[in-house]
Amino acid sequence: MQFQPTPADRAFAEEIKMILREILPPDLARRARQGFHTSREDMKRWNAILNERGWAAPHWPREVGGTGWTPMQSFLFDAACTELDAPALSVFGLKLVGPVIYTYGSAAQKREHLPPILRGDVLWCQGFSEPGSGSDLASLTTRAVRHGDHYIVNGRKLWTTEAHYADKMFLLARTDAMVSKQRGLSFLLLDMKQPGITVRPVITLDEGHSVNEVFLDDVRVPAEDLVGEEGAGWSYAKFLLGNERTANAQIHRSRRDLARVKEIAALEHDGTRRVLDDPSFRQRLARVEIDLKALEWAVLRVLVGEVEEPASAASALKVQGSVLQQQISGLAIEALGLNAVPFYDDPEDADATNLPSWAPDYAPGLMGTYLHRRATTIYAGTNEIQRGIIAKQALGF
Repeated sequence: MQFQPTPADRAFAEEIKMILREILPPDLARRARQGFHTSREDMKRWNAILNERGWAAPHWPREVGGTGWTPMQSFLFDAACTELDAPALSVFGLKLVGPVIYTYGSAAQKREHLPPILRGDVLWCQGFSEPGSGSDLASLTTRAVRHGDHYIVNGRKLWTTEAHYADKMFLLARTDAMVSKQRGLSFLLLDMKQPGITVRPVITLDEGHSVNEVFLDDVRVPAEDLVGEEGAGWSYAKFLLGNERTANAQIHRSRRDLARVKEIAALEHDGTRRVLDDPSFRQRLARVEIDLKALEWAVLRVLVGEVEEPASAASALKVQGSVLQQQISGLAIEALGLNAVPFYDDPEDADATNLPSWAPDYAPGLMGTYLHRRATTIYAGTNEIQRGIIAKQALGF
């Protein structure tokens, strides 16, 4: 495996950056730089801009709308987007349900759902976790009962990210209660605008609204919106979660955030010296940087298929990536000191005219990011559960 970009890869990356600088609207970059939750409008707008160039889903196969780029080129594209503060796109369509549909879906499902995902016309959410079924996903109780040409779905989903934005949901529901927990689950697609669906916001520690509770009361799902075979949903979910956990390593975001920590630490003083000159702080900064580089190499190995146990590898990436995100955000708050105290829960409140006279213009959003990242070791399966997967599948315990 060539872990370093070739001269051709470097030229590719420079060309990508040049084009991104031309097409990325400054207002989108400003809001993304502040670290607030990306709005529905910003997601859709940037998705549409990228799709005009055929870049909305570079990791998809060319025959379903992807670019045909190598894993390294896709990796470099994601790095360039993050470096230039492009807003995050919704992962639920592009990186989660999209690959499930083009891998396991029917021809009709591919025709109906893939083009709107690429254009950014339709946003998705993931209906997996429930009040009593998070990391133990196979214990979920949402039921889907077949009645003629429809399934009738009843249940409740929790921690449903972007459900308040979403046009559609992909969910796991129990279609057979007489078999083992995993074998009785099916993978369904549903319209979020139909009767019987109630979305209730859940405000998180950072005072942001990104997750929700979703109630499903006699929701009718056409039988043709079952993906693959009835009862095979667990297999599709494992495929999807492998993609999600690999994405949750968040290499590019962490590299960008670490660079900003260095910039802040070079500007902030602890009373006697720059924070960056504190030996203890420098040591911890160096350790995080070393761990991040090691994680980057591990991600590249997974992307090119150089691991024997991809499921356990994805779990390992998620564990280490989430821990590093928390460590980096913690270093940022430590470097800011009292300047981290001002809290802004809306991007427009972070304009320079609204800042306290003593607060630096790089402070808004960082405390919110720090608080929100307390959840990184919980979502997509808690790190404790991921370590169990690693022990069982990779180490044979």
